[in-house]
Amino acid sequence: MPGLTQRLTGDECRKASDRTVNRMPWPQAHLRPDTVWPLTEGAGVTVAVVGSGVDDSSGLLGSRLSRAPRQFDGGPAVDCAGHGTFTAGLIAAARTPGSGFAGLAPRARVLDVPVTDRRGSTTPDLLAAGIRVAADGGARVIAVMAVAGSDSQALADAVRYAVSKGAVVIAPAAPDGEAGGAAFPSAHPQVLSVAATGPGGIPAKQAAGGRVDLTAPGEAVMGPGPGGKGHFTASGPSYAAALVAGTAALVLGYRPELSGEALAHRLRATASGPGGRLPDPLQGYGPVDPVAAVTAVLPEEQQGGASGLPGRARASAPGVVMPP
Repeated sequence: MPGLTQRLTGDECRKASDRTVNRMPWPQAHLRPDTVWPLTEGAGVTVAVVGSGVDDSSGLLGSRLSRAPRQFDGGPAVDCAGHGTFTAGLIAAARTPGSGFAGLAPRARVLDVPVTDRRGSTTPDLLAAGIRVAADGGARVIAVMAVAGSDSQALADAVRYAVSKGAVVIAPAAPDGEAGGAAFPSAHPQVLSVAATGPGGIPAKQAAGGRVDLTAPGEAVMGPGPGGKGHFTASGPSYAAALVAGTAALVLGYRPELSGEALAHRLRATASGPGGRLPDPLQGYGPVDPVAAVTAVLPEEQQGGASGLPGRARASAPGVVMPP
């Protein structure tokens, strides 16, 4: 199966994949979003994908996809890199009969906010413009899938602006394909910063980088690409961040009254903590847990309960079988 992380050269665009897989990919099997689909599939929630663009040749987003103006002057009219298409699919691709693959929130809306050149490169100020467009476009979840290696005042201001409008901003803790290195906007404390894990929950080599809030599967992830219905594989923190964004959409579909701050708190508080003092340098508050994030009753939500961030309490919801 073609690898999405293979770098492009020249002005070429990524070729469509001619391979498809019908089995459920391991990240979906691990996170089990289908357990809460009877309660929420993310309907009514808009997730902005700030990245290389989204090509819906596969038809997995359909009428749920809308597009913002391209922020990069002279940028490609299509998703040449394929990265935005892949991550948008992880977040919200529709369930398809006969296919084991679906996005975590298969009824969420996607706002495509392209901010890169043909190879997927961007700048802090382009990211800032994209985040503002996403916030003004009504996105409650802003998934910043492209990263910059440096910061700018415009980017810091844009993150604060989005949070002030009630959005949660989610970004990878490190660049894809690099074992460390600066990654913005995730270095900003208002951003949910996500690192990648492999099967078994082992932090990936690429997990090292800046501050980490949460982890999610990010190694050997499968998803859709540009140009057709074929699948690609990829590894990196950005794919983990996309799965956290899908989880956020599931939560908001079930709990639309949550503010962005309360949503970020719920995602941290319901993570299956790595043990020891939190946040852990490599894993933050631990692996994201879609089932607990949607259904758990937090200590401060219990009548007479004390407020606090780290603890979590699970409660079964109608029609949902809770894992042990």
